Amino acid sequence: MLHPLVEQVASLQFDNCFNPYSDRCQVYDKYDAPRIRALMLSAMLNKAIEEPVDAIWVGRDLGYRGGRRTGLALTDEVNIIQHAKRWNIELPNERPTLGDAVAERTAAILWGMLNRIDSRIFLWNVFPLHPHESGQPFSNRQHNSQERRAGEEILRELIILLRPNRIVAIGNDAATAVQRLTRNQQVISVRHPSYGGQTKFETQISELYKIVSR
Repeated sequence: MLHPLVEQVASLQFDNCFNPYSDRCQVYDKYDAPRIRALMLSAMLNKAIEEPVDAIWVGRDLGYRGGRRTGLALTDEVNIIQHAKRWNIELPNERPTLGDAVAERTAAILWGMLNRIDSRIFLWNVFPLHPHESGQPFSNRQHNSQERRAGEEILRELIILLRPNRIVAIGNDAATAVQRLTRNQQVISVRHPSYGGQTKFETQISELYKIVSR
């Protein structure tokens, strides 16, 4: 059974957007891929509700090499097992996609840090779908204002549901959206790890979570 918030996300439809919880990619997805992704996200959300969450880490939107395939924010197929283990949930017997696991650079950097942190951290995006250029499903674009409003409404509900101690906004776009939504919530803005931001991101997260250098 799907969590109501996941059902809400699955119902979203916009032009030039792939909804991994209701859309099936004709190239890479298995026949039941949307259902698998929706059930996995629901399971994680139910686990996150059980006990206090340290933080919600918020990115911008799903990417075609990561969340479009996994249905999990800031997570590619290389790190999907680690994501499931963090919430003590069982993965489906098979991945929702065909072929070899696909890696995403942003996810690799982020999970390189997450694997050194024990805190309960929930991953999300301002816009929870994969926006792409017209006619180019395997591309990434920034969500537009209409999409942002829909995403912010769901993010607001997620914050109320999980009641995190703080929110970590990854990148300026995420920080702007989160600050617009919250008044009494601690919001920490960190550099996005892409486009030359890896070192700064890793330094900021290390300081935030007191990670000792190897």
